[in-house]
Amino acid sequence: MAGRLLNAARLFSSAGSTRQAFCWQHKIPTVQVIPCQPRSTVSKQKEDSTDLGMPPCDFIPEEYKGISYDRAKEVRGDKLNPGLLTYYRKPIMVHQGHMQWLYDTEGKRYLDLFAGIVTVSVGHCHPKVNAALHDQVDRLWHTTSIYMHPKIHEYAEKLLAKLPDNLQCVYFVNSGSEANDMAMQMARLHTGAYDLVSLRNAYHGMSPQTMGLTSLGNWHYQVPRGFGVHNAVNPDPFRGPWGGKNCRDSPVQTIRDCNCAEGQCHANEMYVEQFNDLLRHGTPKKIAGFFVEGIQGVGGAVQLTNGFIKEAYAATRAKGGVCIFDEVQTGFGRLGSHYWGFETHGVVPDIVTMAKGMGNGFPIAAVITSKEIASTMSQALHFNTFGGNPMSCAVGSAVLDVIDEEGLQAHSAELGTYFLLELAKIRDEFEVVGDVRGKGLMIGFELVTDKESRTPLAGDQVVDIWEDMKDMGVLVGKGGLYGNALRIKPPMCITRDDVDFSLSVLRKALQNNKEKHG
Repeated sequence: MAGRLLNAARLFSSAGSTRQAFCWQHKIPTVQVIPCQPRSTVSKQKEDSTDLGMPPCDFIPEEYKGISYDRAKEVRGDKLNPGLLTYYRKPIMVHQGHMQWLYDTEGKRYLDLFAGIVTVSVGHCHPKVNAALHDQVDRLWHTTSIYMHPKIHEYAEKLLAKLPDNLQCVYFVNSGSEANDMAMQMARLHTGAYDLVSLRNAYHGMSPQTMGLTSLGNWHYQVPRGFGVHNAVNPDPFRGPWGGKNCRDSPVQTIRDCNCAEGQCHANEMYVEQFNDLLRHGTPKKIAGFFVEGIQGVGGAVQLTNGFIKEAYAATRAKGGVCIFDEVQTGFGRLGSHYWGFETHGVVPDIVTMAKGMGNGFPIAAVITSKEIASTMSQALHFNTFGGNPMSCAVGSAVLDVIDEEGLQAHSAELGTYFLLELAKIRDEFEVVGDVRGKGLMIGFELVTDKESRTPLAGDQVVDIWEDMKDMGVLVGKGGLYGNALRIKPPMCITRDDVDFSLSVLRKALQNNKEKHG
């Protein structure tokens, strides 16, 4: 089990003192640092980026020589499925990545605070991860798991060393949706029951089965989905029916008030009762399991009330079900205080799913469980063509090394705490900022019309703020049921200077919105 780190207060007290330029060994030599500008083809960075202190970078991207922007837009409109989601009114066309930076085809540099949807964990094109991939590509690209190859065995042993003793059997797949789909199957086979429970506002994938677990209406098609899945009331202390000032595991609490004594949370008691009520009225005597994210990612980086997951796990097991923890976005040290999200809730799951940051952008995912539960998959033939292939296992192994060698978990705790507390100051400055939440480098920033009503800010204003940040050189995600939560989940190698620049850009975008809308 990964050991606990220093407490958040101690980490915060030294924020920025030791890791001002965390990605130093990869991009900033001891010689004079020059601003990171491509060759003569570069268009001028929007002047606000320089005024607001975009940190320098000595990396020089290659000159782009591929398909033109206009032709790419035509192909996207005519040849690619229209269901593909495209960010921004004028989409950026990314050409190259380096650590926390992305470069478009005109050479403009962007600070990436969304990390390919919480996927680039240790930095774009990290040299050690790249080297591991190159080494494997030159030796063996692909052979399925029906043959033995060294990397899957080496990686499995290294990965499982990070997990508790009951979680020591892994099945490698390619995406979070695949992993959760398999976890559903395992839970049902092992228990002999069919009904599953997830939370409203959850996102667990987009396959036909996992769409039942995903409980965000704007992601649902008009087709049957996920038979046998029940969605419980979400214990959201900011937007839910109950919530207060001491409800979540974060340096920043909600603006809602309450009369709870320290260490007590009446809101959690109410949410637990709602969960138990669903089990009593909506499910048979036995259920297959309960799925949960430690922090709801697509739902807007929503944190659950303290103690909820522990009590929901107890209730699930009392009904014969297994407990499945979705680490697709929260795992691998991103939350700072612990290596895994489930540790932050004081629970040990029966099944864990993971993906995204596991491969730093390379397709790899996994379902990890006990040998007893895993054995259910041997009841019939089962096969995954690309799961655990040599390239993905080489990359995954290198990612684990980088997280440890560069202290990214501790860095996430230190810098994330600083980031959250500074964002809370911005919340107090602007009426349209309703909530700042998160842990480590998984942060949500929710926009509202006013703090009293907590009504989601109008979509056009949210987009204006989001677009303005992009134009000034900072990329963030957008999520939540109403699309009004900015999602800040960068590569874990960002620096204190990057955070300060991001704060300046966000403050400027909010000020621009205030001047426009009052």
